[in-house]
Amino acid sequence: MPEICRFFGIIITMYADDHNPPHFHIRYNEFKALILISNGNVLEGELPLKQLRLVQAWAELHREELELNWIESQKENPNLVKINPLQ
Repeated sequence: MPEICRFFGIIITMYADDHNPPHFHIRYNEFKALILISNGNVLEGELPLKQLRLVQAWAELHREELELNWIESQKENPNLVKINPLQ
């Protein structure tokens, strides 16, 4: 599962050939969640509210890059691009 970004202890990854709808994975301490690319909502799992808001802000800023990575992740030999973190 390639890591595409990391900030404030939040690790963001995307699986190759993952299931729809388009989403990315979050790990933060013992928490795990799947976040929809389209709107930043939690598809599965949970995060503390503060970290969820940070992830949603980051996703909104980088939606186009996330969508391009999702398209790439569906290819046979994906080459996912790192995305800049929040600072």
